Amino acid sequence: MTKQLLIYGQAKAVSKDKHADMSVKAGGDFSFAKNINSIPLTAVEFAHAATEFAIVFAGSGDQLMPAVITGVRKDENLFVNEDGSFDAEYTPAFLRRYPFVFSSSDDGANFTLCIDEEYEGCNTEGRGERLFDSEGEQTQYLKSVLEFLQQYQAQYTRTEQFCKKINDLGLLEPMGAQLTLPAGEKFTLTGFQAISREKLKALTGEQLADLASTDELELAYIQIQSMRNFTSMLKKINPTEASE
Repeated sequence: MTKQLLIYGQAKAVSKDKHADMSVKAGGDFSFAKNINSIPLTAVEFAHAATEFAIVFAGSGDQLMPAVITGVRKDENLFVNEDGSFDAEYTPAFLRRYPFVFSSSDDGANFTLCIDEEYEGCNTEGRGERLFDSEGEQTQYLKSVLEFLQQYQAQYTRTEQFCKKINDLGLLEPMGAQLTLPAGEKFTLTGFQAISREKLKALTGEQLADLASTDELELAYIQIQSMRNFTSMLKKINPTEASE
C-alpha cells in the first residue's frame, strides 16, 4: 500500500500469522506528522480543537470533511516540535490512532484493522505492547485499539452526515486567509471552505431548529469561532525561518 491518508506508509492488515511477535512502542513522538499542514477532524472533537486550532472544511461532495489547519505552507506542521512532541493541549484522534487504521474494500460494509509497518515503534524485541499473546490471542492492548478505532469510525460516519447536511443547506463558502508572517511576509492560504455566518442566519426557523435538535447548530458556530485561531498559529513561526 502506497503512502495514504497523509501519514501512513506501509499499512498492512493485522494478523496473528504475520504479527504474532510484533510489539508497538507508542509514545509522544509525532514526527510522522511533521509534514502535514492540516489534520482531519471528527465533529465530536470540535469543542476541544476549537480552543487552539482553526477548523475548516476540505474537499467537496462526498469527500467533504473537517480539518484543523496546522501550517500555512506545504509540508509544514507548526504544532510538531523538533523533538517530535505535539505542541497543543488537544491532539486530534486522527493522530492518536496512528499507527493503526481501518481499511475497507466494500464501501464500508466491513473493516480490516491495519498497522503501518514503517512506524519506528513497531518491533519484535518486545518493546512496548504486544499485539498477540503466546497463545495467538489478541492482547488487551489490541482489543483497546480495536475499540478506539470502532468509536472513531462511528464518529467519522456522524461527521460525514453533518458535512452533507451543511453542504445541502448551502452554508459553505470558499475561504482565503490573508496572513502576515512574523517577518512581514504576506501569505494567502486558500483551498478550503468555512461556514458562512450570514448564510447560517438566513436559514428558516425550521431549518435552524433541526440543526439545534442534533447539536449541529452548535458545531457550526464553533467552526465559525475557531477561525480566529489563525492569528495565534502564526506565533509559532520562527521569524528568522519565515523570512528565508
